[in-house]
Amino acid sequence: MELRNVLRRGISGALAAAVVAGGLTAAATTTFTSGEAQAQDEQFIPLLVYRTGPYAPNGIPAANGALDYYTLINERDGGINGVRLAFEECEYRYDTKLGVECYERLKNQGPTGASIVMPLSTGVTYQLNPRAPVDQIPVHSMGYGQTAASDGRVFPWTFTFPTTYWSQASAFIKFVGAEEGGMENLADKTIALIYHNSPYGKEPIPTLQVLAEKFGYTLELLPVDHPGQEQRATWLQIRKIRPDWTFLWGWGVMNQVALKEAAAIAYDMNRLIGVWWSSSESDVVPAGDDAIGYRGGSFHSPGAGFALHDEILASLYGGDAAAAAEKNFGEVLYNRGLLSSVYTSEAIRTAQAKYGNRPLTGEEVRWGLENLDLTEERLAELGLAGFTPPVKITCEDHEGNGPVIIQQWDGQNWNIVSDWIVPMQEVVRPMIEAAAAQYAEENNITPRDCSQEM
Repeated sequence: MELRNVLRRGISGALAAAVVAGGLTAAATTTFTSGEAQAQDEQFIPLLVYRTGPYAPNGIPAANGALDYYTLINERDGGINGVRLAFEECEYRYDTKLGVECYERLKNQGPTGASIVMPLSTGVTYQLNPRAPVDQIPVHSMGYGQTAASDGRVFPWTFTFPTTYWSQASAFIKFVGAEEGGMENLADKTIALIYHNSPYGKEPIPTLQVLAEKFGYTLELLPVDHPGQEQRATWLQIRKIRPDWTFLWGWGVMNQVALKEAAAIAYDMNRLIGVWWSSSESDVVPAGDDAIGYRGGSFHSPGAGFALHDEILASLYGGDAAAAAEKNFGEVLYNRGLLSSVYTSEAIRTAQAKYGNRPLTGEEVRWGLENLDLTEERLAELGLAGFTPPVKITCEDHEGNGPVIIQQWDGQNWNIVSDWIVPMQEVVRPMIEAAAAQYAEENNITPRDCSQEM
């Protein structure tokens, strides 16, 4: 992290020097602030990040994208309708315990407390979901977390839009079916799932099992323990099983190792599809030419070819493309962090239309999330025409319509190679409602009546 860019975000000089030197490594010593988090006229947003630890190559670009958008809103617009954003990072090294610790330390910051939290971790999300209604702080687990939380009647404080792991799993099966010439041709196929042996990695299993029964394919499950550096035995099993398709549900170094091991057994990269957390530059670049042809899911476009990117480049980097590239500008996970901040900002803007242009409480921002209607027209106004599909959230549905797109690595860039794939909602939504109902029963929750919500 360059010192000038740390200082641009308002961090004190001594702390910035420590960040640059890499001297901050634990949650107790890695909180840094925009410098104005306690101002009474600002909207406070806590940022749980992991710029260090085994998953830093993934956490850094996501954090950079999120910060750049918030900084642009402040510097270009003076905030959202005149309400400046105050943000504070807390480093948790992708450690669930430290992530919860960060949340507890930051939840009461700012004039109205934390208005929303984005954990960027399925493990942390599972821990925060029960806390959200107690603390009245909404949780936005964008494309990760507990898929059952998509049912807003049981989980009014958790939001999973624009799509979920279960939707992605069903979209993968639809994509594979199309590649095989029709869903009926899946009956004699074998699909292997290589997954991070954690709540995150296990999320798609129920969906893939239900769809295996529906379409007749054989599903092979191959767990990989954290952090995923030992996979030789896993890929020897792949060589023995000879699956027609393999899905990679990894994170961090696990993905790099998987691609190298796949190449070592000459596995066809065109038949290896990664979850959207296994399909970034940090996953494929270390594998070199061996990664060419590898495909992965996404819910937004790669690259920096959008008007919003042009604004960020001009406003925050003075047009210096090399400096921006050092901050992962336009990379897949940078764009994901950027999109997360766009969603948060638009939810706050939506809530301001009801509650006024002032710092909002978590409960008020929750209303904004639940009434978010991000149209194609609004995305174009934000400089993101064609970047991601529109999304509309309701009381019952905290996921949205959940389309997924497939991208492919050509050795230099990610390229979109499919149309937007609508998930099998006729399969996924009943599963979500059943899982949410079970959660409600186990936790003595009475689902709310959305017809009574205003």
